[in-house]
Amino acid sequence: MERLVTTSQAAEILGLSLQGVHYRIKKNQLKSVKQSGKTFVYISDEIPITNTTNSTNNQKIKVEPVISQNTNQNNYSDAVIEGKNEQIVLLKKSLKWMKRQYISEISRLEKNQKRIIDVFNSEIKLLQSAFNEMRSIYKPQIQAQREYEPQKEEIKFISLKDFFVFMKRNNKSEQEIKYTIFRAIKKGDKRFIYNKVDKKLLILDADFMDLI
Repeated sequence: MERLVTTSQAAEILGLSLQGVHYRIKKNQLKSVKQSGKTFVYISDEIPITNTTNSTNNQKIKVEPVISQNTNQNNYSDAVIEGKNEQIVLLKKSLKWMKRQYISEISRLEKNQKRIIDVFNSEIKLLQSAFNEMRSIYKPQIQAQREYEPQKEEIKFISLKDFFVFMKRNNKSEQEIKYTIFRAIKKGDKRFIYNKVDKKLLILDADFMDLI
């Protein structure tokens, strides 16, 4: 016959630590059941409870072999180490897989980069070839056109200060000079270029004797 005892009682009866009892339950070396959230262990009636009251019954009791506490702790440690070793093996495999993926991705990017560079170089060569061809066609025409074009005179400007100096030398007051400029702009005198946006005045280097 078997009776249900708590895990603490089972540890005392079997001479094990509480961890040893749980380890044997996990390894199915002890039958157990959960009731009301607590774990109970089946123990043979032939094994006495060590903390029972004084008993006068000295009859011989058949006791099953029990693993010592040290042996059980060693088994538990071995199980922990074995679990850790399995985790290490899995991590090593994951690292190898990630390394292969990383190398594969780098290789793919390098190949794509090489293809892009090759395409750009090919396009550049085509553009250079087209440019050289167009230049060889139109260069003689451009040179011939330049030979027949009259040389354009370089446009020169004078500063507003220089204009004032010129006008003052011809006995013009500042008020008269300002009025002359204003009237010239209003009449559309091409010698005076006024930018309304920037509010800047450009004066061509020309003959202003008609303004005196």
